[in-house]
Amino acid sequence: MKIKFKYLPGKIIKNLLRILMAALILFPLWFAFSASFMDLNEIYQRPPNLLPASFQLQYYQAALRVAPLFRYLLNSFIMSVGIMSGQIILGSLAAFAFAFFNFKGKQIIFMSLLATMMIPGESIIISNYMTIGDLRWQDTFQALILPGTASALSLFFMRQAFLSTPRELYDVSKIDGCNNFRFFLQILLPLSKAKIGALAIYAYLGAWNQYLWPLLVTNRSQMRTVQIGIGMLKNSEALQVNLVMAGVTIILLPSILIFFIGQKQILSGAFSGALKG
Repeated sequence: MKIKFKYLPGKIIKNLLRILMAALILFPLWFAFSASFMDLNEIYQRPPNLLPASFQLQYYQAALRVAPLFRYLLNSFIMSVGIMSGQIILGSLAAFAFAFFNFKGKQIIFMSLLATMMIPGESIIISNYMTIGDLRWQDTFQALILPGTASALSLFFMRQAFLSTPRELYDVSKIDGCNNFRFFLQILLPLSKAKIGALAIYAYLGAWNQYLWPLLVTNRSQMRTVQIGIGMLKNSEALQVNLVMAGVTIILLPSILIFFIGQKQILSGAFSGALKG
């Protein structure tokens, strides 16, 4: 029995620290949710209330009247899914070439692509915007999606994942008459489902949180995304904190749902195979 209780204080401290960290992370979310049902007097009361006196849905109705949040949610969903799909497809195909093919200048090209990760996105946003203008793609989903589909991080992540697949499996499949595309589609991708799932969640949430680029390439309200919608909501009703919190809650729900759906893929696939290569 002494052995069982030997590490008990340490476990208790670890669990308490985990609970404390979880509370610190979740408190802003909970306060935003609670404030969306409170009137201004409750919000500014000291000490602050953690629960509303009554759940008033009028602030959600007001938020939807001020800005078409459901339309913004749809636009953000289409943009995020498009960017996520593009990064998975392009990243996987390029990673397959770098992981299994041998060609001249392979390492130089790969390192050059990785070097683009050090270039701030703001430094190329003007050139991208001019390109979109020349193509007359303002206020289109092409403008929202296409610039984000190529990602050096996706290439690196998928290459490291593919390198964890034994090279012998590729050689045997070639001997059996399996072409490269069939090996990639029917063997390599199913073996990398966890990594692809982690990349999908990361790419989706990254696209969902974009603000500056959608603001530049969209002018019509019907093409705005949720992040811009919140800014419009705040500017329209600057003093209505409960109204803004109602809009924030509506926008946060899809992201939270996607995270909980994909948390298994994130935990099992993130950085898997990253030590090889």
